[in-house]
Amino acid sequence: MTVGLVFVSHSAKIAEGLVDLARQMAPDVALVAAGGMDDGGIGTSFDLVTAAIARAESGDGVVILCDLGSAILTAETALDFLEEDERARVDIVDAPLVEGGVAAAVAAQTGKDRDGVAAAARTAVPAAAAPAPDAGAAESPVYSRVVTLVNRDGLHARPAADFVTLAGTFPSEVTVNGEDATSLLAIMALGLVRGSDVEIATADPEGRNAVDALADLLASGFGEA
Repeated sequence: MTVGLVFVSHSAKIAEGLVDLARQMAPDVALVAAGGMDDGGIGTSFDLVTAAIARAESGDGVVILCDLGSAILTAETALDFLEEDERARVDIVDAPLVEGGVAAAVAAQTGKDRDGVAAAARTAVPAAAAPAPDAGAAESPVYSRVVTLVNRDGLHARPAADFVTLAGTFPSEVTVNGEDATSLLAIMALGLVRGSDVEIATADPEGRNAVDALADLLASGFGEA
């Protein structure tokens, strides 16, 4: 079982399209679209959102992402009508629908709990709105490897999701050109294309295996070389 995701949009096509996109990177996650009105028109539907929450729930909880303010109101109303124990397992996350939805789906695929999936969605919040990182917090790496990307399209969505999924299996913190190796959006924002040099590094003395596994994955070309 994994955390389920519900995408609430004023447009059924947007919600369904996001499910199709996220499923490419999270095939084992319950991804449910709750877009449009009951008659297919533009808007949001209490009944569709309520049904989507029930479909997405497999025991590990549900995270909901919405597109516009009234979609959030509809989702909040649906939560108000749930039983207390059900409501406690559902989170509405304030994050960009598409970017946050994809990041959350990959986090759920890697087995993150509800808090972890919600946190992944919030990584899509624009940098200007996010707290500034502590410049003194970075540690010097104790082990690193540099790999040149060889796959045709570089570290685009699907390879990046595979990379993040593997990174999430290791307890050690690892970085990719200074960015968190478990953050899909941070890695994709690097814009790494074929021929790019990528440094995989860790400040954890126990992180050598993680660095080697991730470097070997990049060097393999993800079957696209």
